[in-house]
Amino acid sequence: MFSHLRPALVSMGLFTALLGLGYPLAVTGVAQAAFPAQANGSLVRDARGTVVGSALIAQAFTRAEYLHPRPSAAGNGYDASASSGSNMGPLNDKLIEREKTDAAALRTENPGVVIPADAVATSGSGLDPEVSPEYARFQAARIAKARGVAPDQVQAVIAGQTQGRLWGFVGQPRVNVLAVNRALDARFPKGG
Repeated sequence: MFSHLRPALVSMGLFTALLGLGYPLAVTGVAQAAFPAQANGSLVRDARGTVVGSALIAQAFTRAEYLHPRPSAAGNGYDASASSGSNMGPLNDKLIEREKTDAAALRTENPGVVIPADAVATSGSGLDPEVSPEYARFQAARIAKARGVAPDQVQAVIAGQTQGRLWGFVGQPRVNVLAVNRALDARFPKGG
C-alpha cells in the first residue's frame, strides 16, 4: 500500500507546485513585462495620477452632462463583483417592464428619434464600458443642453472618441463612455 502512496503524494506535490504556483507566476510575469497596463486593469488616471476608472468596466454616469452607459444588471449597477446578465428571457415580465420604462424615459429625451437597442438592453456582463456610436449620438442633444454648448460640438467629441472595428473586420464600431466623458470635461470644463 505504501509503495503506491509515495509516488501519488510526490506527484501531487510536484504538480501543485508546478501548476498551482509556477505556471500562474510565469503568466503573471509575462503579462507584467509585455502588457503592464492591461495586466493591471487598464486603469485610467487623471492629471494628478489619481485613478478615475478602468477602460474595461462601465461606471454609473447619471448626470445630464455626461454620456450614459448601457443599462446594467450587475448587482447594484456596474458592480464588478456581481458581474453577470440578468438571465431574464425575452418574455420575462420584469425585463419587458424595465425596458418599457427605460424606453419611455429616452423618448422624452429625444421625441421621434429611433432608440438604439443598446440604450435599453444590458450587456452579457452588465459592465460593458462601451456604447454604440448611435447611442452616443442619441445622447448628444441632452449633453449639449446640460453643458450649454452646441450639439455639433458634442458630436465632434463623440466622433473623436469613436473606435472602428478591430483589425477592420472584428466586432462593431464603439464608443468608450469614460473616454468621452473625460474628453467632454477637458473640452468644456465645468463652470465655463
